[in-house]
Amino acid sequence: MSQRRPPILAVRNVTVRFGGIVALENVAFDVAEGQIVGLIGPNGAGKTTLFNCLSRIYTPDPGDIRFRDRSLLAVPPHRIADLGLGRTFQNLALFPTMTVRQNVMVGVHCRTRSDFFSNALALPWVGREERDARKEADDLLAFLALQPVAEHPAAGLPYGTLKRVELARALAGRPALLLADEPAAGLNHEEVGALGAILKSIRDDRGVTILLVEHHMGLVMSIADHVVALNFGKKLAEGTPAQVQADPDVIKAYLGSKDQ
Repeated sequence: MSQRRPPILAVRNVTVRFGGIVALENVAFDVAEGQIVGLIGPNGAGKTTLFNCLSRIYTPDPGDIRFRDRSLLAVPPHRIADLGLGRTFQNLALFPTMTVRQNVMVGVHCRTRSDFFSNALALPWVGREERDARKEADDLLAFLALQPVAEHPAAGLPYGTLKRVELARALAGRPALLLADEPAAGLNHEEVGALGAILKSIRDDRGVTILLVEHHMGLVMSIADHVVALNFGKKLAEGTPAQVQADPDVIKAYLGSKDQ
C-alpha cells in the first residue's frame, strides 16, 4: 500500500490581525501536488490576505505556512520565487512600454546569472544564457498563443490578452505552485471559458499546481479539484466543488439565500 504524498502547500492555523481587526482566524488547509484548488469567499473574506501571507508580504501570528515541508516564515519575500512559487495579480503589473516578449523575458531573467558587469564584458556564457532565455520565452508565447503580439508593447492590447501575458511571465519563473489572484476579473464569458482551458493545461501539460483565488464561481466549479471557502477570515467549508457548492453555510454567505 503506497503512502500518501505530503501536500505541496500546508496552511496551518494561520491568524492575521491588523490592530483590533482579525483578517484571518485559525485557517488551515492543504494543497495536494498536481491539483487546482479554488479559494472562494465574498469580499473581505480574507482571500487576498492569505495570498499575501503566501507571498510573505504579511506574517501570520500565530500559524505556519509550509511549502514542500519547509516553513515559508523564515524566507524573505524576494526568495519566494526561488523556492518555486509564482504569482499573478488581480491588478496587472506589466511593463506597458515593453513588448510582450520582453515582459515574459523579465520572468526568465529572474532565474538567470548575468549581471551588469558580465553583460558589460560580453562574456560568452552571457550570450548563451540570453539565447536560452529568449527560446524559453518564445516557448511560453507559443503555449499561450501570444506569438502574434510578441513584438507589440503591452500598452494597448486587449485586457484578456494581457492576462495571458501575465500568466506567461509567472510561468517563466518555472513555479511548482502558481498563485492565481482573480485571473477571470474583467474577462467576458468567452474569455473565461478560454482561461479555464488554459489553467487546466498549465496543470496538465506543465505540471504546475494551482491555488486559485476567484469570484467567478462557474470557473472555479468547472476546473477545481478541491475548494476552500472563507468568510470573515474563517474557513467555512472545504471539499470537492459539489460538496462546497451544496454546503448551507457557503450558500448563505457566498451564493446568497432565498431570504436575502
